[in-house]
Amino acid sequence: MVLRLQDKWVWDFWFAHEGEDYHIFYLQASRALENTDMRHWNVSIGHAVSRDLRQWRILPDALRPSDPIIEPEAFDTHTTWTGSIIRHDSLWYMFYTGGKRSENGLIQRVGLATSYDLIAWDKHPNNPLIQANPRWYETLNFNEWRDESWRDPFVFRLDDGVYHALICARANDGPADGRGVIAHAQSANLLDWEVLPPVMTPGDFSQMEVPQVSEIGGRYYLLFCTSKADFSAARRARIGQPAVTGTHYLVADQPLGPYHYLTDEFLAGDTLGSLYAGKLIQDAARQWQFIAFRNMAEDGIFAGEIIDPLPVGVEPNGRLLLQL
Repeated sequence: MVLRLQDKWVWDFWFAHEGEDYHIFYLQASRALENTDMRHWNVSIGHAVSRDLRQWRILPDALRPSDPIIEPEAFDTHTTWTGSIIRHDSLWYMFYTGGKRSENGLIQRVGLATSYDLIAWDKHPNNPLIQANPRWYETLNFNEWRDESWRDPFVFRLDDGVYHALICARANDGPADGRGVIAHAQSANLLDWEVLPPVMTPGDFSQMEVPQVSEIGGRYYLLFCTSKADFSAARRARIGQPAVTGTHYLVADQPLGPYHYLTDEFLAGDTLGSLYAGKLIQDAARQWQFIAFRNMAEDGIFAGEIIDPLPVGVEPNGRLLLQL
């Protein structure tokens, strides 16, 4: 059964795996809001747990924006948006996106909360920890884009012990409609971060949201999502097909790239925008599964629920296919 809350919409999500339990953390907002777009500015982070990625038990909420009266300069007084979780020693680290109320949430930054049990979370006193570096990335410039995009951190560790974050960002040059990139930062201790160049070349999209890297069969797959409105003019001309909304991917031989497109066809995409922000995860049988949130229902109304897993197959050339 889908993960659907009666009183809240849910959308972007990320996982933590502990023993036999899969923990899911997701953005949520009240269904009582008259405008579904207002969910982004009335958001908190919910939490549920499952053994099979299908039956979910709701747990206490994980995070919500800081109180602007108590902490007026906290980086997350307006938003607590998409992130990821990684474990180091006995501590869980949740990296997430924040926006300030005093800035109308226009400048995005990445901060940290930690937990010993995945239930009670403490925000780090030195937040935010990762910010856009104008050497490589576009900062707030209304002539080019509507905000300073620096969100959706996906954090992982390589065998050499170094931690890496992949982040939704925009390059600081090129046509405005094709500046979407996956930014890169690295750290030796999860607290001190160095921002580095992107792991791929921009040009196809104005934004590439919710990145995630998975190794399958010796290849590295970098998933991201985007909408049909974010296709650049150059991409539209090249593919000669209708733009779609959904989850796409790039591939590389190394976890830090450089990444490139294996195909122009989305892993899960359509003109309606049925599914968004898809993730890959292995189930208890080690089978790769695809999970996304249901974005638009057939009537074009925002659905706000997380689907059951769909098995993923891999063709000999490395192309991913959903086994519907």
